Amino acid sequence: MIEIFKQKNPANLLLLLITGVLVKIPMFLEPHDAVVRPGDGILFEKIIYFFSSTAKSNPVLYPLLSFVLLFIQAAMLTRFINSQRMMSKPTYLPGLSYMLITSLLPEWNYFSAPLLCNTFMLFILSALFGIYNKPNVKSTIFNVGLALGIAGFLFISSLTFIIWILLAMAVMRPFKVTEWLICLLGITTPFYFYAIYTVIDGSWSWDEFVPRITIDFPSLKQSAWLSGSVFLIMIPFLTGGYYVQENLRRMLINVRKGWSLLLLYLLAALLLPFVNSSNTFENWIMAMVPMAAFHGYTYFYSAWRVYPRVVFWLTVAFIIGYQYYGPGW
Repeated sequence: MIEIFKQKNPANLLLLLITGVLVKIPMFLEPHDAVVRPGDGILFEKIIYFFSSTAKSNPVLYPLLSFVLLFIQAAMLTRFINSQRMMSKPTYLPGLSYMLITSLLPEWNYFSAPLLCNTFMLFILSALFGIYNKPNVKSTIFNVGLALGIAGFLFISSLTFIIWILLAMAVMRPFKVTEWLICLLGITTPFYFYAIYTVIDGSWSWDEFVPRITIDFPSLKQSAWLSGSVFLIMIPFLTGGYYVQENLRRMLINVRKGWSLLLLYLLAALLLPFVNSSNTFENWIMAMVPMAAFHGYTYFYSAWRVYPRVVFWLTVAFIIGYQYYGPGW
């Protein structure tokens, strides 16, 4: 499988779809109903309300939406890695990695606000990479801020990615006050229009308008299965980080900056579970996008050819064991 996905073959996109269905079958067999959590935004509440009547008669609706989002995000990540030449050759391994690691915990296959936000974050990632060495990027920077502002209405905690965006701009471009202000203007634009709407509608409330952000430690239930999932996420990630560092000198400057963006993305995403924390794992899925990129690098660059095959089949075996012989989904 690793050798197949290593190649740039359009048929691999179909194979990625089939692989995703096979490793995520339980999400369709045991549909999970979408719920609005305290940290979710008003836009996500409206989406759930819109689908609620259909979901009652068709319980498979939310799993289907989740799978479509996961597959689109895997394709977007693959396209980003290939178009920006983050690896020496085009490959479908990042997409395969994303479909695999999101199958390691059932919560990452639920229809949730963080899952929706991943699509916006992938758009932002690609846009931020595109501002490198460009003379006029004000419209792109505004769109980046606008996308994050909209994501904030889906998942309030995603606003913490403001730090990542500003750091990414500092990495990709010389500091310009106007560009940073344009980015902040884009972030606040959705809030500005929402404020106008609430005033016209007569439902204005300052407490409802201002995002509520709290810092706390999540209380998560420990288990051997959770330890296994963490192990299968961290070992390929650390290996990928090693190979990125090993090949850093041979990379073009823009590629180096791209991997720096992914690392900053990961650090920002790892802060999310502590913002408006909950006792579930849905929030952690936002860290799986950069994780999948590093996993793909491990599969592609491993000097010991047996290693990626062992990691892949061990991950598949663990996923099947978790789904059918463990706590289940």
